[in-house]
Amino acid sequence: MRRYNTRLFRVARAILRDDAEAEDAVQDAYLQVYRKLHEFRGDSQLSTWLTRVVVNAALMRVRKQKRGVVVQLQQSAGSASAPLDVADERAASPSDVTFRGEVRRILERRIDELPLAFRTVFVMRDVQDMSVQETADALGIPEATVRTRLFRARALLREALQRELDDASIDVFSFAGDRCDRIVAAVLRMVSAEA
Repeated sequence: MRRYNTRLFRVARAILRDDAEAEDAVQDAYLQVYRKLHEFRGDSQLSTWLTRVVVNAALMRVRKQKRGVVVQLQQSAGSASAPLDVADERAASPSDVTFRGEVRRILERRIDELPLAFRTVFVMRDVQDMSVQETADALGIPEATVRTRLFRARALLREALQRELDDASIDVFSFAGDRCDRIVAAVLRMVSAEA
């Protein structure tokens, strides 16, 4: 379980867009795998089979949510993002850790906004670094579809992040306020000193 937890959680999280629901889906999948381990034929890798079971568990939860059966739980303030690696925190300055955390939250929010099919493939391929074949097997789709969805997901994500950067760049090196007043006051002092 420890070997595959990260991968399975990320795949479930990509589908469900909720940490608690993703954890529940992974737990359900593990229980299902435990009960049906004798049915594993070895036609694919164990990791692919596990991923497929998690995908199905997560999709079942999505279907239940659409029917209004599942009550939405509110996320706690810190649950939306995974903790940073402890080694990274020690090596980086507090401002770097904060910056990386904010960038990660923006990226996670934009990934969550991708359509389900694109989001799932993006997380499996680019976040979990699964192969095209393994992703196709886990999702039960052709490899060409995986490539197309990944291409479209990256394009949509690039567009969303570009808009985010465009909005933020308006305020880069802002000049209004105290800085402007300081310069004006200094120039006026220099001019009056020369006069």
